[in-house]
Amino acid sequence: MQVVVLAGGFGTRLRPWTYGIPKPILPMLDKTLLEHVVEVMPNDKVDEVIVAGGYKVDMIEQYFKENEVPFDVRIVTEDEPLGTGGALGNCRDVISGTFACLNGDIISSLNMQTGMDLQQKNGGIGTLALWEVEDPTRFGIVGIDDNNRITKFKEKPKPEEVFSNLINAGSYLFKDDIFSYIPEGKCSLEREVFPVLAEENELNGYAFEGYFIDAGTPESWSSGVQACIANRRWKSGSRKGTNWHADSSVNIGKTCSVEHTMLAQKTQIEDSILSRCSLLDGVQIKEKSILNNTMVGRNSTIGKNCRLTNVVVDHDSVIPDGTVLDDVQWPLQ
Repeated sequence: MQVVVLAGGFGTRLRPWTYGIPKPILPMLDKTLLEHVVEVMPNDKVDEVIVAGGYKVDMIEQYFKENEVPFDVRIVTEDEPLGTGGALGNCRDVISGTFACLNGDIISSLNMQTGMDLQQKNGGIGTLALWEVEDPTRFGIVGIDDNNRITKFKEKPKPEEVFSNLINAGSYLFKDDIFSYIPEGKCSLEREVFPVLAEENELNGYAFEGYFIDAGTPESWSSGVQACIANRRWKSGSRKGTNWHADSSVNIGKTCSVEHTMLAQKTQIEDSILSRCSLLDGVQIKEKSILNNTMVGRNSTIGKNCRLTNVVVDHDSVIPDGTVLDDVQWPLQ
């Protein structure tokens, strides 16, 4: 089966990490974000992943040429932003049969086999994974009947328009018939395609439980890391307490307090306190520093007595001793 990953954004909320590394190949533990996204599929069902994107696609293509993954990767480039429907429609010439379509930010416990079974049972053009939330007004909400057929779809409803707490979880199974509903050019699946298909009784839906994280912001990136550590979503390395260590090159001082943190190769932490952080290869944290919910890029050094909260630090950066930062990107714009 083919899998389309919708990855058309610029990763602006994860800058400056994404200035140098496009979001689909950002490392989350020892896998790329794209690999984690595709993991909702049964292992033996994916033979080709089609990345629909327009930002640094040459780097994405080069990465998967040089690194072994269990599927082929093809890039379909957007010359201009096309929206979710337009990006999918742009792939119509390379897709055939039934395929999966996944938003490129989602880390979840979804098992797409459930959707495949439902699609086979109910028929129709598409099947959507659903997630239950308390406040659905920021999402696309879905009404389903007793047979798991979607009866209604409404994108970002006003409070008085809410008819369901089940939201679109950004993971779909489609027959290639869907392309007859997607016009050429810019288009939104959520606003222009799904409401029509729901009205025509061509969509199925199923809720799942566990975890569902849109890892496109620093805070949610950290939540994605926690989920991957807790659920052993790595190929190599090891869990130590609540942390993930890439290998024996990780060095943490005996007086350090480190929790819920991703520690890539050759990370060195002196007498400091870290919580909910992501440290890429070669990061050094000097003594008496405190980092919370902070992402530190490759080969960067955090000086002594620093206080960093909700910060994204660029690759190859040096944070001077005594720096205090809160809710910013480094270097400061």
